[in-house]
Amino acid sequence: MAKTIVVPTRGIKSLSTFLNSDQIKNKFTEIMGKKGVGFISSVLSAVNSNSLLQNADQNSIYTAALMAATLDLPINQNLGLAYIIGYNTKQEDGSYKVMAQFQIGYKGFKQLAMRSGQFKTLHETVVKEGEIINHDRLTGSMKFNWIQDSSERLSEKTIGYISYFELLNGFSSIFYMTKEEAENHGKKYSQNYKKYGTGLWKDEFDAMALKTVIKLNLSKNAPLSIEMQQAVLSDQGVIKSDDFLNNPETLDVDHVDNTDKTKIEKIQDQKQLIKDKGTNGKLDLK
Repeated sequence: MAKTIVVPTRGIKSLSTFLNSDQIKNKFTEIMGKKGVGFISSVLSAVNSNSLLQNADQNSIYTAALMAATLDLPINQNLGLAYIIGYNTKQEDGSYKVMAQFQIGYKGFKQLAMRSGQFKTLHETVVKEGEIINHDRLTGSMKFNWIQDSSERLSEKTIGYISYFELLNGFSSIFYMTKEEAENHGKKYSQNYKKYGTGLWKDEFDAMALKTVIKLNLSKNAPLSIEMQQAVLSDQGVIKSDDFLNNPETLDVDHVDNTDKTKIEKIQDQKQLIKDKGTNGKLDLK
């Protein structure tokens, strides 16, 4: 039986009228200054190139764009900093509604971290077969013999993904996932990838795997600014309202592509910890 699609927005013209209304346009201008109008145009361009987003709930597009503007991450496929992704979500009455989800690319997480001024080094890479010499499970330290020839390295099998950072105070952290672990992570936290083998995990597997190790390394081990905490909690979610503009603690996110209750409960717990100022700037979302 064909799915019934609830379409609250009829295409790009309706969305353009909504986003360019004085009330909405002023919000972007307040956040981004003169860049606000151009940012709205880039959002409309992204929606115009995606038929699913053209039928998405316009408020979810607006709040995703607003979060991107707040974090100063352009919505541009070529830059890879942030994305607005459409998801067909089932409603209580059995119908389906397209919602827009905010997603941050791995380059976006890196940019947010470097803005804090606390990082001396932040890097990530794929790991090729034969490059790992030793992995100390107790200390987490690893030794590598990196293949120096780029052409040779490109031809070797990818076996994992790694993120490394060093702070200005000398603290450093390394986070490694095998390719199998990254695959399992993608299937666990993306229902589209698990059920249908579609989405960014299918189209940009290496980029999503690198994003995962960066995000987990930062959220588990790095001091996080309020901006970065917002990014971690809103990533891959539908942002329900724009209340977070006035109070970051009111950020309300529905992770529509993640039905794992444990992960959702952890996110809610972390939000409460942020509100109580008990996280010391660290989130554990694994």
